[in-house]
This record gives sequence, C-alpha cells and structure tokens, in this order.
Amino acid sequence: MPRRNSRSGLAAALLALAACSPEAAPAKADAEAEGMRQPLGLMTSLPLYWPEGAEITDLAAGRAPPPWQRVAMEQRYTLTLLDTLSSQPGLSPDAPETDPLTGLDRLAVIQPRGLSPADNVALDEWVRAGGRLLLVLDPALTGEYDLALGDPRRPVDNALIPPVVALWGLAVSFDEAQEAAVVGAMMGKTRLPLALAGKVAITDPGAAACRLAAKDAVALCKVGEGQVTLIADAAVFEHPELAGEGGADLRAVLAAAFE
Repeated sequence: MPRRNSRSGLAAALLALAACSPEAAPAKADAEAEGMRQPLGLMTSLPLYWPEGAEITDLAAGRAPPPWQRVAMEQRYTLTLLDTLSSQPGLSPDAPETDPLTGLDRLAVIQPRGLSPADNVALDEWVRAGGRLLLVLDPALTGEYDLALGDPRRPVDNALIPPVVALWGLAVSFDEAQEAAVVGAMMGKTRLPLALAGKVAITDPGAAACRLAAKDAVALCKVGEGQVTLIADAAVFEHPELAGEGGADLRAVLAAAFE
C-alpha cells in the first residue's frame, strides 16, 4: 500500500509555502461572470463540494459554508454533483431512465469512491461522443482528514483505478520511495504542483492518442471525439497553499482540461 504517514518533509514544504504566499481570499463572481459559467459535472470523494464531516441537518439548514475549492470552481463553472455516471431507472415502472451525463460537455471525476461496471461503460461512451473529462486518481493523498478510517464520508486515500483507464491504453503506478516534497511541474502552459504523485504510463499506444506531461504525472488523450486529462495527483485540490491565490491555479488546471 502507498505510504501516507512519512510526510514530515512535505508538511514542512507546505508550511514554508504558506508563509511566503499571500493568503488566498476566495473572490465572488460578479454578475457578468455568473452568466458566463459553464456546466460542470463533479464526482468526488474529497470534501470539494460539501465541508468535511458536515451533517445532513446542517447542509439542509444552510449552516455549512462551502469549501474553498467549491468557491474557486464556481467562479467559472456551475457544478452538478454526481454519485453515479450511468443511467438509472425511473421512479415509477413507466418512467424513463435518467442519464446523469445528459447536457454535460465537461466532467471532473476527482478521487472517486469507485466506478461500477456500468459507470465505466457510460464514461467511455460519453467521452467518445465528445465529452471532456478531467480524471484525477491520486495513489497517495497528502491532505489531512479528521474522519476515521472506515467512515464512509472519508476521502479515498489510495485511488481505485477504474478499468476504463486501461481501455484507453494507460496505467497508473506509485513509487513509494520518492521524496516527500512539493514538486513544480508543467501541464502544457499550466503550472501543476505535485506532492507524492503517481506516474502515468502509456501501455497501449493504439488505444488512444495520448501524450504525457508534468513529469509523467499527467496524460493528455484524444479518445474518439472527446478528450481525457488524467492526473495522478490531487494536491492542487487538497491544499490551498498549492492552489494559488483564490484558487487561481486550481481553476487554471480545470481550464487546461476543458477549454
């Protein structure tokens, strides 16, 4: 299993970065930006949409403030939270199925809890039909979470690699001996901080048109009529110190995947 506890060097690097960086103050989108926001589906086990450990009663009463990641993302996107990617039966026997991906051109699947066989099929078909996917699969999360192991609300510490990744000719591995440090990398023209990142390999060049970037932590693929950006690290979605002021670098990573 990938290690999670030998991270004193990483913690020190994050503290140093926070000390020399301006405090990230989430900005609210103005009315013009509000009208230009694009729909974005989001599936994740990370506390990106709801605060970590939030109770249902607090969510229903509006007493749970949105996480900084959601504030940053909603400056550019209108988020739709998803817990499945495949079509679901209607609420009554004669009701049609509902497809959660209908109307979505952009989808972010970030450290998911696991994709069912039907989800894998639906995701592949959606991408090949022209969808743009950001798939983040981190073999060893570096964020600190208060929820106990086994709590269903706790993020998935070690990514579950869905079979669709192999279908696209890719594999994700993890070097447990790597140094616990923050590493700067580039995804095209976009800066991407890495922390205990995985490595992506192209195992079948004929499955999709893929190229690697960001020290092989990223694969950029053309799959059918769509595109896939696979990132084997979630640090920019976990640490405000790495996400830029107001989450600017996080938004830049999304823009690189979708626009």
